[in-house]
Amino acid sequence: MPILRYAVACLITLTLADAALAQDKPDDWLTRLFQPSSTAAVPTPAGGKHQWSGQSGASGNPLMSADAIRAAATDFPNCIAALWPAAESRGITRATFERATGGLTPDLSIMDLLDAQPEFTKSPWGYLDLLVDDERIARGRALLAQYATVFAAAERSYGVDRYILAAIWGVESKYGTMGGDRPVIRSTATLACVGRRRNFFRGEFLSALDIVQRGDVPMQRLVGSWAGAFGPTQFMPSTFERYAVDFDGDGRRDIVDSVPDVIASTANNLKSYGWVRGEGWGYEVVLPPHFDYLLAGHSRQMTVRQWQALGIRRAGDKQFPRPSDRAYLVLPAGARGPAFLMLRNFSVIMKYNPSEAYALAIGHLADRLRGGAPFIQPWPRDERVLTVAERYELQQLLARRGFDIGEPDGLLGPRTRVAIRKFQAATGQIPDGFASSVVLDRLRQP
Repeated sequence: MPILRYAVACLITLTLADAALAQDKPDDWLTRLFQPSSTAAVPTPAGGKHQWSGQSGASGNPLMSADAIRAAATDFPNCIAALWPAAESRGITRATFERATGGLTPDLSIMDLLDAQPEFTKSPWGYLDLLVDDERIARGRALLAQYATVFAAAERSYGVDRYILAAIWGVESKYGTMGGDRPVIRSTATLACVGRRRNFFRGEFLSALDIVQRGDVPMQRLVGSWAGAFGPTQFMPSTFERYAVDFDGDGRRDIVDSVPDVIASTANNLKSYGWVRGEGWGYEVVLPPHFDYLLAGHSRQMTVRQWQALGIRRAGDKQFPRPSDRAYLVLPAGARGPAFLMLRNFSVIMKYNPSEAYALAIGHLADRLRGGAPFIQPWPRDERVLTVAERYELQQLLARRGFDIGEPDGLLGPRTRVAIRKFQAATGQIPDGFASSVVLDRLRQP
């Protein structure tokens, strides 16, 4: 989603629209990818095929209760009207505001998705299975060949690896085939007035109005994910404002229908986040017996050479190309799964979307696109994945025991992993920071 990134946690569009994908014919998908469709059906402000379940969200947030959602929906017209002064202060005309919001109703089906982002609710291996598959690899390689000149120009201008750019394209929207079908104005307006992220999405709603006002993307083409991310690499409206570029020279920053603008804007975003030219994202590694798992995590950065001195070696008996690079150890599935030394660019990818599983999928798909092999070490596929409610409970139980996890939200970020690691160490478990059902069961005990 560039997704902005908090939360976006929230922002990837991974709707698993298998039926739609099945309609793609292998011989014509490239020619259709970026062709504007003047006859494409776009849901009307008051319409749309998506329906809300009527259920409360899984996070337990009071604003996500069914009653709170209904109350906010009833007040939706007043909420939208109250946003006009802020829109006017940004130079948005009354005519644009009325055209965008006239007859607008909330899309409450978004509430069913807000607490269920796949990069935070699926297992790491399930997430990678979904995103790094043979079809994405083949399509990505075809696009890299077809647009080799554009990728090369963006690589020269911004210093970002073309395979990473293609991987983001593939992960975010399956190369433009799964970008979402919801009007961005309606989605961001809904989230600005309903649910648990209203303050954040008010800014996104106003940024979407800015895009319409400037004419970079016509409103009928401003269609995307439930969270408001749009275009093949899923920019949030505020990210578009900061990083979108006119790379094809037509006077518009069009990240929907211009391949050069899509590729260069994504590269500009990563460069602005601190991408290191010529450096990779990380390495799969093998840990020695009796390794000290308390050394894992973003806060323990050392040179690759120092990690080697602790007995860590690169998977497949490969050499590390630059032993002086600084890296930190990540164990996405704990001690039973693959291990990785992550470089600075891995953290840059996480600024695009703050999920280790997401950044790992981007890095791995990029490696596969350039001809690399699958991961060597197996995933613990027998491990039961905690539900969102169980993750929320796990955080609450850690907090009650005095561990600093921030505000419980069901999303297992770095602070939660540190707390899990400390709890595991205190209770005689391997302190790998993995939120397993065993850890939850131990926390439930008096």
